[in-house]
Amino acid sequence: MAKELQKLQIIPLGGLGEIGKNMTVIRYGDDILVVDAGLMFPDEDMPGVDLVIPDITYLIENKDSVKAIVLTHGHEDHIGALPYILKSLDVPVYGTRLTLGILEGRLKENNVDCSNLRPVSHGSIINAGCFSVGFIRVNHSIADACGLSIRTPLGMIVHTGDFKFDYTPVDGKMTDFRAFSDLGNKGVLVMMADSTNAERAGHTPSERTVGAAFDRVFRTAHGRIIIATFSSNVHRIQQVIEHAIKFNRHIAILGRSMINVVTISLKLGYINAPEGLLIDIDDINNYPAEKVVIITTGSQGEPMSALTRMAMSEHRKVGIVPGDTIIISATPIPGNEKLVSRTIDNLLKLGAEVVYGRDQGIHVSGHGSREELKLMHNLVRPKFFIPVHGEYRHLVKHAEIAREVGMDKDNIFIAENGNILEFTRDKGTISGKVTAGRILIDGLGIGDVGNIVLRDRRQLSQDGIIIVVMTMDKGNSRIVAGPDIVSRGFVYVRESEDLMNESKMRITCAINKCLENKVTEWSAIKSNVREALGRFLYEQTRRRPVILPIIMEV
Repeated sequence: MAKELQKLQIIPLGGLGEIGKNMTVIRYGDDILVVDAGLMFPDEDMPGVDLVIPDITYLIENKDSVKAIVLTHGHEDHIGALPYILKSLDVPVYGTRLTLGILEGRLKENNVDCSNLRPVSHGSIINAGCFSVGFIRVNHSIADACGLSIRTPLGMIVHTGDFKFDYTPVDGKMTDFRAFSDLGNKGVLVMMADSTNAERAGHTPSERTVGAAFDRVFRTAHGRIIIATFSSNVHRIQQVIEHAIKFNRHIAILGRSMINVVTISLKLGYINAPEGLLIDIDDINNYPAEKVVIITTGSQGEPMSALTRMAMSEHRKVGIVPGDTIIISATPIPGNEKLVSRTIDNLLKLGAEVVYGRDQGIHVSGHGSREELKLMHNLVRPKFFIPVHGEYRHLVKHAEIAREVGMDKDNIFIAENGNILEFTRDKGTISGKVTAGRILIDGLGIGDVGNIVLRDRRQLSQDGIIIVVMTMDKGNSRIVAGPDIVSRGFVYVRESEDLMNESKMRITCAINKCLENKVTEWSAIKSNVREALGRFLYEQTRRRPVILPIIMEV
């Protein structure tokens, strides 16, 4: 009797309903394959948090079943969680050379073993448990990006990765249309596809069009040219190099991540620069201003980035002077608009000319727009479809595109992180949920900042803290000294003496009331002080500071 086939499970642990933190689990029987392991940057309501990564409780509970992690490309939202995840999972990690080159640098920074990194090429096929994974060339805003063909016992899964169809790519290497078409001709059970630009009509322009905009700026600039872009956009950096050669300028690289990526890309041959073109940032003053280009980080207005520090006149090596031309070759990630605007304002105040905005042509997206998504659907022609990589509205719009090209709405699954999507050869369902969410990275702490800590931080940032210090006699619970009040972020004590004096009286009354009722436990007294003072301060100020009573014994 033939063995009954099990159901194929696809479990997104990140990347759905959000931009970033991309991670997907594919499971058949006791074999698990993981696609990508990215991070996202904290929202404004996460004070003090550095990074956010997926909750991998499910993988740790099933760590013996995890056969491999496969990577689509080297952006942080696809590889950034691995320095933390690989401390818990000892599995091979497959990716193209540039992807692993960038990842290796991240792992070494975090003292994580790199021996499990396995380089592959476009067209390679690797085996991991019952899965067979092929790597398909796609165009994106980083070199060496891949889509994936994942052969399972039930059928083929296609994961597009982040992609666009660029007919004139900078490196001359186009998306492998034939590979996707061949998969479609043979039959695809499930497709997962990038939804980032599902709201945008038409086609995404070619990366090469940025070169024309650079040409215009280089031709008219009379002083230094400073270009801020994503450090991972190797093709953008290559175009800057080509224009520096054309206009007889030297290039200096600024910003830690930019230096790292350029160094790796030069070593692996993804960036080509003639001898003597690149100069050290310390040597830029040895050259006339009209002979210098600086490529830097800071296109998102990050507070500690090189461009932001230049704009604030706080950079140790580069100061903005009138005559400088600044090109911000990126569009703000949602949430960063204010930071970018502030940086632009500060640069303009220093007398620089700033080139920014979509209408200038100095940036194009790395994600396919609606017409490209339609083309991908028509090439692959999957039976079932899961839109991935996007906020909820992006997933909904991508589902609409799938219906427009003729897909049955019952075969389209708009899922959430943690959903278990189960497939047979004929049917798909959302059958349950696993633990999924976010793990917050704060300094060296991983997961030790949760909702309660964030709530306290938000409250501290909004209303400040009041510290009440008093000395009490352990024998009779009487106040020996104090109470003294320390205010931080609530009111300026010297200008609020009446409020502070009245607060001290309320504290003393609260303690005396405790003693009258024979309440002598320090914890109970603190609780009563906190409640009485909190009520009074709210009546007087309509603010709720964190109140921290401290009792010292004598």
